[in-house]
Amino acid sequence: MLTIPLAQCSAQTAPPPGNLESVGSSSEVPTEDTLPELVVTTLLDGLDHPWDVVQAPDGTVLTGQRSGGFVVRRSDNTTGPVTADLSDLYARSETGLMGIALARDFAQSRTLYTCQGFSAGGVTDIRVISWTVDAGWTALTRTGTVVSGLPVSTGRHGGCRILASGDGTLFIGTGDSATPSVPQDPNSLGGKVLHVNADGTPAAGNPNPSSPVYTLGHRNVQGLAVQPGTGRLYSVEQGTSVDDELNLLTSGGNYGYRPDRLPGTYDESVPMTDPSRVPGAIEAVWSSGNSTLATASAAFTSGPQWGSWDGSVVIGGLKSKKLIFVRLSDDGRSVDAQTYGLEDQYGRLRSVTPTANGSLLVTTDNGENDRVLLVTPSP
Repeated sequence: MLTIPLAQCSAQTAPPPGNLESVGSSSEVPTEDTLPELVVTTLLDGLDHPWDVVQAPDGTVLTGQRSGGFVVRRSDNTTGPVTADLSDLYARSETGLMGIALARDFAQSRTLYTCQGFSAGGVTDIRVISWTVDAGWTALTRTGTVVSGLPVSTGRHGGCRILASGDGTLFIGTGDSATPSVPQDPNSLGGKVLHVNADGTPAAGNPNPSSPVYTLGHRNVQGLAVQPGTGRLYSVEQGTSVDDELNLLTSGGNYGYRPDRLPGTYDESVPMTDPSRVPGAIEAVWSSGNSTLATASAAFTSGPQWGSWDGSVVIGGLKSKKLIFVRLSDDGRSVDAQTYGLEDQYGRLRSVTPTANGSLLVTTDNGENDRVLLVTPSP
């Protein structure tokens, strides 16, 4: 287990830095009205802020509620709670039970990971926990702490997305806890993307071999996705009042958020990417522009049923209450087109998770009778 004391609270191979120039804001990207019709089925309802959702190899769907509690829809379509010891869960503001990821060897190990607030023994932080689940999907058993010491203050900007890479390592997107110095502090785990082995030790390829930090200079990373066929790793980051971002990540990259311009003040009037104060800051591949959409997740579509949007990035929108589809250029460093789906139909849309057959699992985040939706493109 990797642990960094809170007092210090201090990341699959990514592409080389190259010349990562931004295409500009959403308003500069052509919008195409060519998305296939989306057929929506409710798989689970009556939920409270389901932050993430995963699908097991047998088709079982598992989600977790931010305030605590796991809920399952099994492969035989039975539904219900999954018991788990969450007695030390810290659930406040934007922090609670957040990201979920299945281990790549889940079919054999029955291991999964959660990212969640923690408070016990005088320690409050955010950490990644490992669990195993029984064959009947009735109980989760905690097996260890993978990473601890992710900073938390009021609960704002808690992150926290987990991506299980094909080589068994984990990428973890974190929030900056709304603390001015955190995004640029290499000794803090906040405002970063981390890269660790399954036991929490730093993964190979991090810029500092003794640190889990893979990239820095982020505000609140809530989406991570690997592009099929290329291995390119992308993050989705929530903006201030402007510029939600889609970023192409590279080991050691600094993405330019530095909200410490005023001493002791979390200054959100700074640019999301600030090359004047962060030399070498890497610009976003795509940004929302003058108004944020509250981007909260990222996945890639897959399958001919998506038509011209096969292989695009799909992003869950909270404030915007829609799915945002972004078609990348061949080199993955700019955007050719965008479109939208489910706009103003289901309220705030949090997580987007691809299924084995190319459909999407989408969670709503309205705080009342939230749902897990199965979204299928109609040919």
